[in-house]
Amino acid sequence: MNVDLNQVEDNETPALSRYRELSPRWRSVMALLTTAATLLAINQIFGLDFLVGYTLLDSRYLYLITGIMLIMVFITFPATPHSRESVPWYDLLIMATIALIFGYFAWQAERIVLEAWEFVAPPVGIVLALITWPIILEGGRRAGGVPIFLIVTVLSLYPTYSHLLPDVVAGIGLPLDDVAIFHVLGEESLFGLPMQAFALLVFGFLLFGVSLQYTGGGPFFIHFAFALLGHMRGGPAKVAIFSSGLLGSMSGGPVTNVLTTGPLTIPAMRRTGFSRHYAAGVEACASTGGVLMPPIMGATAFVMASFIGVSYVTVAVTAIVPSLLYFFGLFVQIDAYAAKHELKGLPKEELPRVGQVMREGWYFLAVFFLLLWMLVYLQQEATAPFYATALLLIINQFTPHKLSWNGFLQLVAATGRLMAELAGILAAIGLIVGALAVTGMAGTLANDLVYLAGDNVVVLLIMGAVTSFVLGIGMTVTAAYIFLAIILAPALINAGLNPLASHMFIMYWGMLSFITPPVALSAFAAASVAQASPMRVGLESMRLGAIIYFIPFFFVFNPAMLLQGTAAEILPVLVTAVIGVTLVSGALQGYLIGFGSLGAGVPGILIRGLIAVGGLVFAVPGGGLLGLSQLWLAVVACGLSACGIGLALLQRRSATTA
Repeated sequence: MNVDLNQVEDNETPALSRYRELSPRWRSVMALLTTAATLLAINQIFGLDFLVGYTLLDSRYLYLITGIMLIMVFITFPATPHSRESVPWYDLLIMATIALIFGYFAWQAERIVLEAWEFVAPPVGIVLALITWPIILEGGRRAGGVPIFLIVTVLSLYPTYSHLLPDVVAGIGLPLDDVAIFHVLGEESLFGLPMQAFALLVFGFLLFGVSLQYTGGGPFFIHFAFALLGHMRGGPAKVAIFSSGLLGSMSGGPVTNVLTTGPLTIPAMRRTGFSRHYAAGVEACASTGGVLMPPIMGATAFVMASFIGVSYVTVAVTAIVPSLLYFFGLFVQIDAYAAKHELKGLPKEELPRVGQVMREGWYFLAVFFLLLWMLVYLQQEATAPFYATALLLIINQFTPHKLSWNGFLQLVAATGRLMAELAGILAAIGLIVGALAVTGMAGTLANDLVYLAGDNVVVLLIMGAVTSFVLGIGMTVTAAYIFLAIILAPALINAGLNPLASHMFIMYWGMLSFITPPVALSAFAAASVAQASPMRVGLESMRLGAIIYFIPFFFVFNPAMLLQGTAAEILPVLVTAVIGVTLVSGALQGYLIGFGSLGAGVPGILIRGLIAVGGLVFAVPGGGLLGLSQLWLAVVACGLSACGIGLALLQRRSATTA
């Protein structure tokens, strides 16, 4: 199981097949653009003034960095699979156009602000905005795919036809020219909250995540997990939970995470007796759940903090209990499955030793703790990842596994790809924000949803869950969250729900499409690694991750599950939630830890159903919207669970007698 900690995983995976294969010259161009964007971000975020002698206007900085990122999008992503070998002439023309337009906007940044070009622009501003609009749409298509392109195109044009629609979805109609300048020259569309969060907050965390991977952080966490858990029953599957959860938190990309850790964890699970589809399902659920796990939660936590107007630490603390409950449920299911099928762990002599792993990779934990200290104690959310990245790269050069020059170039290339992909998607998604803002529809949609639900919060939540799931299909987690935060979150808040709980609700349901058929991107990626049936893996992922379908409703019913409230309110909710998740997980696997098998055949289905329902009732938090006491729920849950266990005992006794 020993792998060189400095080894960088092979990045020529299926996930990267949509990237263009760049020649050495274009790789150099990408490296220069990535470096320029990084220096711009450092100059602006730290206020160093080392580029021009004074701090750039935020608008000028946004024009410059967005222009650089859009150029990188058209270098990185081909228009069609047939243009992957080289950069065609039309992409060169688009890149030159971007450079000229965004260079002009950056030069005129003060005039654009002072003269309010977003409402009344000169002819040159109108023409350039009309040219920029389709470029952004095409950049979104290449970076995010056809679903994002179609949704953004229809909704970005919404102000031009909104006055023709029925009253319930009608808005203020505007000419095409006015819509274009609002999108491109205003502060609420292209350069609205999504792009501002990316350029001023998320940028450093992308750099940190890629640096951690390319300095050996991925192998270190995997080896650390194998050293701690690999010998336990079902050990490799538990390793997948630990390692994929940590890496998923930093990368924010479930599919990428599956393809990074899956080639190590899935074969190890297969070796100890897990079936192909079960091993792939475990990896898919663990990698997807990493997006929910503090401290980093991909990029979504920082965007959420900007939307709600709270600190990042508040969002991270809020996410602790739901994410731990999800991973706890996954852990209990795996343990039950391993116990039921008598699956042992890997031999200790084949596993790395904790001491050896720590000696070779201690600095990863040191850097991680520095990041946490700066985020939580110093509250330096924008600058913390830059310090952590710098410390990581410096320490790494004094270790036997120091990053080579070739490795550094790979790091820069991966950083550029990731930044271009996220920036291309967020720039396009920003047009939706602008379209709803300029027509005044953002608030109207929220009120309409509340009206359609008939002031019934449960109906509204179910509508919200379905909407979030559908709109999350085909989008990255961050893009799906932003889209839903604009359309759906205000409706939930207007219905009287806790703002943090509302935003967490849509984030959870927006990412469930990664493990839920018919899409199940994470499950299908894991199936390709395990060489298993994609649909079977998707169904197994649904069962393993079943608790995640209920957790969002629980914390909306009572935000105590989000650590919102007093200790007396929070503690009972947490205790009963842990008991409930344990029962539900045992019922799903047909094996309850400490009790044994829950029977077979029709009686077994009835037994498992009673225990599963009892577990859900246990996990539901009392108080809050439900108005039911925790004690009453616990009594009902005990009754249901006792009936199930009693029937299991009777069946077991009958089998023994026979």
